[in-house]
Amino acid sequence: MLDISPSTKIDTVLSKLADALASGNIEAAVNLFQADCYWRDLVTFTWNLKTLEGHEQIRDMLSSQLASIKPSNFVQDAKEMASEADGVTDGWFEFETATARGYGHIRLKNGLIWTLLTTMSELKGHEEPKGIRRPMGAEHGHNRDRKTWTEKREQEAAELGYTTQPYVVIIGGGQGGIALGARLRQLGVPTIIIEKNERPGDSWRKRYKSLCLHDPVWYDHLPYIPFPENWPVFTPKDKVGDWLEMYTKVMELNYWGSTTCKSAQYDEATGEWTVVVDRNGEEVVLRPKQLVLATGMSGKPNVPKVPGQDIFKGEQQHSSQHPGPDAYAGKKVVVIGANNSAHDICAALWEAGADVTMVQRSSTHIVKSDSLMEIGLGDLYSERAVAAGMTTRKADLIFASLPYKIMHEFQIPIYNRIREKDADFYAALEKAGFMLDFGDDGSGLFMKYLRRGSGYYIDVGACDLIIDGSIKLKSGTDISHLTENAVVLKDGTELPADLVVYATGYGSMNGWAADLISREVADKVGKCWGVGSATTKDPGPWEGEQRNMWKPTQQEALWFHGGNLHQSRHYSQYLSLQLKARQAGLETPVYGLQTPHHLS
Repeated sequence: MLDISPSTKIDTVLSKLADALASGNIEAAVNLFQADCYWRDLVTFTWNLKTLEGHEQIRDMLSSQLASIKPSNFVQDAKEMASEADGVTDGWFEFETATARGYGHIRLKNGLIWTLLTTMSELKGHEEPKGIRRPMGAEHGHNRDRKTWTEKREQEAAELGYTTQPYVVIIGGGQGGIALGARLRQLGVPTIIIEKNERPGDSWRKRYKSLCLHDPVWYDHLPYIPFPENWPVFTPKDKVGDWLEMYTKVMELNYWGSTTCKSAQYDEATGEWTVVVDRNGEEVVLRPKQLVLATGMSGKPNVPKVPGQDIFKGEQQHSSQHPGPDAYAGKKVVVIGANNSAHDICAALWEAGADVTMVQRSSTHIVKSDSLMEIGLGDLYSERAVAAGMTTRKADLIFASLPYKIMHEFQIPIYNRIREKDADFYAALEKAGFMLDFGDDGSGLFMKYLRRGSGYYIDVGACDLIIDGSIKLKSGTDISHLTENAVVLKDGTELPADLVVYATGYGSMNGWAADLISREVADKVGKCWGVGSATTKDPGPWEGEQRNMWKPTQQEALWFHGGNLHQSRHYSQYLSLQLKARQAGLETPVYGLQTPHHLS
């Protein structure tokens, strides 16, 4: 019997798939997939972010989309070797549609497709001006009327939003708005980014001083400009802020700092938004065709209503407003919550000499930073991965190629290894009274993040302070009420306090839509984030993608963009291409528009 190479197996299936799609033979295409199969499409076939599960869903999508999409030229990527392990063959391929060029990943089991990823790389005729298409910059020759680069930029800044209108307005100038703004700039889409803070990066600079990126540098690059090779593994907040400010300037973004959005209304008849902003005290009316809320995946701060808040004589702050520990040396501080912000704030307060107590109301997933880097991220995002030839783009696509429906199956063994490696650490935490979990199904950090965006801490040192009692802990209870000078818990414990910090998380992003547009529009769109996994804080029905993120919503011309730096980088590509296609007047038949969902 011939030993067929992985590359030949991939070629064979891609050829059959291409023939079936080209001839419109949907049944032949469907039959190339095994019964338990997944096709994740990022824009190319669905003009959506959509995962199709099983033959019936794939058949339905192709029946709807195939005639207009016209896929062709499925060719294995010659630069990437196909491979085989544990009965699974995987490889990379390029392809085209009528309007775009795409890139994909495929996994085979027993000669049939198990998982398929198709992603849009660029729109034909609207390619980014990079590489061989890069602009000349300085104009050689002679022209009495020509303008310098500086003069052109000054003219653009003076006119955009006043005598000319942007096609896109992005509300929110953190990493998400900046990454998307950079993509749109490269695609020639006139865009204004609205940010309430004065400078790019202020959303980092103005947080508590111990804040830093808990993800390592290889995971956090922005589009086009990766961090330099001497960049620290974990970036302090002010360094992140300076990088974002530099990036905004270098990428020539139209960034309106010190500007707040007062209202936004969509006119269905004209297909245009009316966005009223206050720019340094001046009211400006913008009329974009598309509106993007990039106000942060976490949405609006969630501050619980507690009896006695009106009589408490000390300070009360949400974690997002906490200035840092300097003013609280020798003070008694109670921090409500036990996730990332709570741990960071407690540790910084202890270092400053405060008497600090953490109130843990429900269990938290903890993973040590070095274990996460070594076991959880090391194969894709690390110096080791770079040395082995891994690129950021390839790592992002590998991560994207795992459908959410089965991603936990890949994560559970990783966290089992971490649990075993750090068994003594976890035992010491539990002995201190800390309530631990690894997610409802043991799948750990990434699935908790994707499902609910909360409930975890990447340990960079605070846990040792809990273990040795330096940070006091009250777990398994909640606040009953406040007195003039204390927090009283439901178990009767009274904690004297000069400051109460509510590290109690955030609501859905659509809370911003309710404030800026209307409650009617927010309800029409539904909840943002979560995949419908029927786990804690992520109830069904199953959606299979992040609800309402980076894709069309039930409100025409309204988009949501958020997430960590990795997601801001990766998904900004697909959102920018969807926006560019609409600006260019291309047909964008959306398949599988998400229905609204309101439970959280």
